[in-house]
Amino acid sequence: MADATAGDGHRVTGASCSTEPEQRAPHRWLRGHVPGEPGIWALVLADMTVFATFFAVFLIARIHQPRLFAESRPQLTVAFGFVNTIVLLTSSLFVACAVRRLRAGDRPQATRLVVGAMVCGLIFLAIKVLEYSTEISHGINPATNDFFLYYFIFTGIHAAHVILGLAGLAVVRHFVSRRGPGPHDQRIAEVGASFWHMVDLLWIVLFPLFYLMA
Repeated sequence: MADATAGDGHRVTGASCSTEPEQRAPHRWLRGHVPGEPGIWALVLADMTVFATFFAVFLIARIHQPRLFAESRPQLTVAFGFVNTIVLLTSSLFVACAVRRLRAGDRPQATRLVVGAMVCGLIFLAIKVLEYSTEISHGINPATNDFFLYYFIFTGIHAAHVILGLAGLAVVRHFVSRRGPGPHDQRIAEVGASFWHMVDLLWIVLFPLFYLMA
């Protein structure tokens, strides 16, 4: 692939994730740079604190109703949850690679990776809708018992986060795909990536909590 020229005048090699300036004079992100903006990390911390409270409430309810929760969990389809876990992990990989390619100056590849992450997010939502519809058709809904009340509320809130994350990735795609490099493009990409990784992390906790715990 032909070499490109970055905004600071240094050459960027398309075939590698490393750039010549990074080798001669490390950029700020290689010297303790915190990705994105402080505001996104405050949002992530607040959001994860709220979910931690949700998880604690669920576990306390489980302690008080162990038999009900143990009998309800097998009614969920583990395959749905497992596939969605793989889908979100793949999307996070795409996002991480997209930020790395953007840092290397490869905007076309970064754009494709962001689009790939968005496709994964849409697949996750489609599977979730299918799962909800299957459960409701079998008579399972939030009014069934406390286990399913928590299940529908928590996974529903998470699905809303996926939708917000997709909107954020759409913004990232817009800035990453621009022809002319913008001064804040990398920061915007890091903000979107940070939120998306949080969405993935929350599902990594939700999956075993609802689908696997005996």
